[in-house]
Amino acid sequence: MLHFLFISVDGKGENSEKKYKHFQTLDHSEYEHSALKEFLDGELVKIVKRKVERHPKNEQVPTKLGYFAVEPEYNLDSNSNFNMFQKSRQSISKEEFLENALTFVQAYIDASAVRGGAFIVLTATLKKYFDESFVFILKCDFEPKVASISDEATIIKHVEMAITTKNMKSIQYPYMPEEGIIEVSEVKIHQASHARYFEDFLKYVEYGEPMPTIVKNQLLEMVYEHVSETTEENSEERIQFEKDLEVWETISEERTIQEKLSTEQVKEASNRLVEQTPDLEINLTIGQSKIKSLLSEFGETLHIGKLIIDMCYSLIQIKFSLRKGIHLLNFIDPTNFNPLSKKLTENAFKDE
Repeated sequence: MLHFLFISVDGKGENSEKKYKHFQTLDHSEYEHSALKEFLDGELVKIVKRKVERHPKNEQVPTKLGYFAVEPEYNLDSNSNFNMFQKSRQSISKEEFLENALTFVQAYIDASAVRGGAFIVLTATLKKYFDESFVFILKCDFEPKVASISDEATIIKHVEMAITTKNMKSIQYPYMPEEGIIEVSEVKIHQASHARYFEDFLKYVEYGEPMPTIVKNQLLEMVYEHVSETTEENSEERIQFEKDLEVWETISEERTIQEKLSTEQVKEASNRLVEQTPDLEINLTIGQSKIKSLLSEFGETLHIGKLIIDMCYSLIQIKFSLRKGIHLLNFIDPTNFNPLSKKLTENAFKDE
């Protein structure tokens, strides 16, 4: 079944007036013979196939995996958002479906920064995998001042407003992590813009932390563990170390080497992170040179050393390439690292 509404927003901010108007509720037979079928069928396939990461690479990804928040020792049915989806899935009559779908609409217009457009709530069965229904919530924006071809007499028919699937927001419940498997405690949300307003109306759905946050927290935990093992409680050394860490957390993305841990300690900590996330990346900037590698390569093909005041790095068995074109570096015969290291050592002591 499908529930189609029109949402209008007059004014801006807290004083804006938000309204919705119910256009139509369609059962399966009515949907099959409606213009909405051609409009939506392809979009529903895209929504189901759209990939999502449980812990994305950053906070601004368009597609997120949410889960219904519940207190310890409580069941999912203690979450009101979960109940909204379940009731819609289980609706039998058009009247019951409309009543349950309106709870989504009301929650949406009560949220902050709501945009006008078409709001569609529908249930559909993926017959290839399941007999039970999925719930889809779609929000299509308005496209103003649209001109369309009508007939040979008038040629152009002007339309004040039209709805478009471009940048369409969507919610799919339940989440299907693999073909034939569903996860009733999770819901997939997609919104192409960086604005969070479409997900905000589900107040009791939470999201997994992005991978950079997880790695950062794990890294800090390891560092604090090292500090507690190697320094005395309330010692000046520990206090200074903790102050340095606080500063390190708040500065920009580009950070200088702190020279606090040995190579062996860093490698051991890195291995613990790599075990959980093998594709973690490491990005270095040395002067004007940028190096991008995997964290798993540190200590294997990527090494960082210090020669008095000179920092050097070696990349072992990694292909060296340049952009297309003529350049002297195209003809270089790389120097063996042994004489190179000797030369660096001599330069380090030259002025002493």
